[in-house]
Amino acid sequence: MIYHVLKTFLLGNVVRKSRTGKAFLNSFTQATFNRQSQVAMSYGIVERGSPFSQDYRVYITDNNVPISPLHDIPLFSDQEKNLYNMVVEVPRWTNAKMEITMKEVLNPIKQDIKKGKPRFVSNCFPHHGYIWNYGALPQTWENPDHLDDGTGAKGDNDPIDVIEIGYRIAKRGEILQVKIIGTIALIDEGKFITLDF
Repeated sequence: MIYHVLKTFLLGNVVRKSRTGKAFLNSFTQATFNRQSQVAMSYGIVERGSPFSQDYRVYITDNNVPISPLHDIPLFSDQEKNLYNMVVEVPRWTNAKMEITMKEVLNPIKQDIKKGKPRFVSNCFPHHGYIWNYGALPQTWENPDHLDDGTGAKGDNDPIDVIEIGYRIAKRGEILQVKIIGTIALIDEGKFITLDF
């Protein structure tokens, strides 16, 4: 199934790294879903900590081996068909602002913290939370040292953002196959974010 998306424009170099953390699996209890992608990988999730707290983490596994959603999941699910992989950070109709962390081993998804408290996005009446599945493109990075000619802003030092505008509610940590259909540029707290749709 093809999902339509918005994604941010790549501002810098693509970051790639090899698979890590096999011994890390022993400390996990495997979570509930697996998804077969078009590249014959079976992804799963493992949740640790209490949701909506500073210790909550979502780890991604591939065939029960912990992986980095940033480095180990391919950017393309099918390059010939222009299909990309998307890592869901914030499922549709939820408002806990989650993101792939760049500062921890295996780059788990964690709740964004602002002023020492877990961050939540505002509701847009009559909706609750994000009206789309929100996430990131693996193996991408927005360079904070690159000044964009069009906006005069720099990258946000995170993976490229994606909004999947399909009908379904994905799970946090789920890997979706998506097709890019356009682009929007945004400035968030002085940092440049381009969304492709």
